[in-house]
Amino acid sequence: MDQLLILFIAIPMLAFFATLLWQNKSERAIGKIVRFAKVSNILVALSFFVWWMVKSTEPVSYKLATLYETDHFVFAIQLYYDEVTAVFSIVGSLLFFLVATFSKYYMHRDEGYKRFFNTILLFATAYNVIILAGNFETLFIGWEIKGICSFILIAFYRSRYLPIKNAFKAVSYYRISDVALMLAMWMMHHLTHQNITFPQLGEAKEIATATGQSGMAVFIVCMLILPAAIKSAQFPFTTWLPRAMEGPTASSAIFYGSLSVHIGVFLLLRTHPFWEDMLGVKITIIVIGALTAIIATLIARVQPTVKTQIAYSSAAQIGLMFIEVALGFHWLVLLHFAGNAFLRTYQLLVSPSVLNYLVHHQYFHYTPPKQQSVSKIKASLYILGIKEWNLDSMMFTYLWNPFKWLGKQLSFLRSNILIGILAVAGIALLIIGYTNQNIIPSSGDALPLVLMSIALAVILFAFSFRQAALKAWIYLLTAHSFIIAAVLFNASHVNLIEIIFYISGVVLAFLLGYYCLHKIKAIDNDISLNRFHGYVYEQETTGFLFLLAAMGMLGFPLTAAFVGIDVLFTYIQSDQVTLIILMALCFIFIELSAFRILLRIFFGPHKKNYHPIAYRSS
Repeated sequence: MDQLLILFIAIPMLAFFATLLWQNKSERAIGKIVRFAKVSNILVALSFFVWWMVKSTEPVSYKLATLYETDHFVFAIQLYYDEVTAVFSIVGSLLFFLVATFSKYYMHRDEGYKRFFNTILLFATAYNVIILAGNFETLFIGWEIKGICSFILIAFYRSRYLPIKNAFKAVSYYRISDVALMLAMWMMHHLTHQNITFPQLGEAKEIATATGQSGMAVFIVCMLILPAAIKSAQFPFTTWLPRAMEGPTASSAIFYGSLSVHIGVFLLLRTHPFWEDMLGVKITIIVIGALTAIIATLIARVQPTVKTQIAYSSAAQIGLMFIEVALGFHWLVLLHFAGNAFLRTYQLLVSPSVLNYLVHHQYFHYTPPKQQSVSKIKASLYILGIKEWNLDSMMFTYLWNPFKWLGKQLSFLRSNILIGILAVAGIALLIIGYTNQNIIPSSGDALPLVLMSIALAVILFAFSFRQAALKAWIYLLTAHSFIIAAVLFNASHVNLIEIIFYISGVVLAFLLGYYCLHKIKAIDNDISLNRFHGYVYEQETTGFLFLLAAMGMLGFPLTAAFVGIDVLFTYIQSDQVTLIILMALCFIFIELSAFRILLRIFFGPHKKNYHPIAYRSS
């Protein structure tokens, strides 16, 4: 019976591939596939829950496959089912059905009808992978896919300026959470010297206590709280949530009202056995939740748009859930999650009708408000609420601007000769690093730091580069060569197959992306990154292929590079703080640089005047 856990993932995945075979105008066929998938998902979720309750309510674990295994590393797809999974799966299946049924009519005759349901089904797959994950590696696969689905749906109206801008803002925060989760996996590997499953987290805590590695344990927990706070829009990352509401109302309901936004709570629940005895961690989670609940409530009360009000209200409730998790009230958290998810879904789905009624009511029954004296405290809180406590501007000023400024200071990398020298040097260092692994580590830690610093410098320059997209794309491949070389010079031995995993995925992605950009350049010889071009109007297939290339370039679970990157992280030792920081920054800004190229060239308002243009105020 435990093998039936595969059905949770297989049903939406097969439905996703089935809908790819139909055209956008085939709404009836796509709708039937989606409804069949959702009804099947409900039946599977309820049937498995009943069987599990009748059996013994003991957690169920099932190893689906082992993708890669060596003496020191195992990459396995592990599934796990317990009471947390049961609640999240039943609530998720019911809400998917409701939103899919609503969307059939809401998205009728929309030019993105098929694209919407493709993405929703892929998100359903990712959601089930996350809640059924039995180890960090499996959870990370769903985590990455869910982030891409979110990005696609925020940028659903891809010819408008604001959806594109906000999609990039959201994916920027997502990438921080992705890399933080990778760092938690990296340190957990060094703590336990194995790839542990979630049921073994209690043992990992005992290992940390017995060996006196409390610092490693604290680092792991910090790297778990950070992605949880980001994904659940907790302080100080709350402002991305209302910006993510740029997509269709139905996607806002399923993503940012009900399911996706609660994944941070799920992560804390799943990893609770590891940090349940750490008082400082509990206090930190409580403080984050309390600050979010207070600030988000004050913001929600004065916002002029319904989606923004709902977004901040949901974030405030999740802040309370963070407090409940820290206090150990897990069943209360699950009930709170179910109630908040259904409520926010309902509010978002009925919001267009409510707004229509309120506008009509105001038109016929308007009465001017009475003048009232307002205290300075109320006025201050009102202004802070309207400005969203300046959280957005502070994050931009202190988190992103320093890196953008640093990239602009590296303008000397613009030279074609210099980038050619770096590309050749990167390849040469790769060859030297692999062929002389047994003697190179004796040279010290300086060389890996230098190579990783060069990689980061090249990536930051590409991140701020505003000229030819092809050139920026080449910079990213060059940076990858220096990253691998730094790892090779840092380790005493790296298996050849692991390097092939990494290089094969990145090179294939680079070639596909280069082909797409070269094809666009042939149209009018203009693919600068100084403006939006909107080529998705006329080159939709090319835009989709470049999206795949961008995902492959950052190690998305699409190519073997996903496994290769995960393995190469383990070759950096736990005490090499500077090196791991540099590597983490590299993988954050590689994604942002690749997606920036995607958005600038293919998305946004079309630059030609024979297409309708949506201005920034839209």
